[in-house]
Amino acid sequence: MVMQRIICKSKIHRATITDANLNYMGSITIDRKLIEAADIFPNERVQVVNLNNGTRLETYVVEGEPGTGIVCMNGAAARLAEPGDKVIIISYCLLESSEAAAYEPKMVFVNDKNRIKGNNRGRKNV
Repeated sequence: MVMQRIICKSKIHRATITDANLNYMGSITIDRKLIEAADIFPNERVQVVNLNNGTRLETYVVEGEPGTGIVCMNGAAARLAEPGDKVIIISYCLLESSEAAAYEPKMVFVNDKNRIKGNNRGRKNV
């Protein structure tokens, strides 16, 4: 039997919510530069952890205009985050145990304007 595990693939750490759009059908819109740096695809499922109010939700990613710093909660999720809230956006993958033991998630660290300030691979301003 091959054991598979759900592993953190990547995350955007301490992003700032820039907008909340209740009238959109759903999802989270994220600056294309951020999702590329975190190896997250448009329409990929992510978990959003709100550091201000403790909520956790799952949704999918919509690509936002590159360089804008946009991180916008859409649809019903807009009730769970307000502009200015800090969030962690996490993507996961399914790996066999042998792969999971050696896997290192990609971590993207951002400043208050959602500009990349570094990552866990030792690079600054990617």
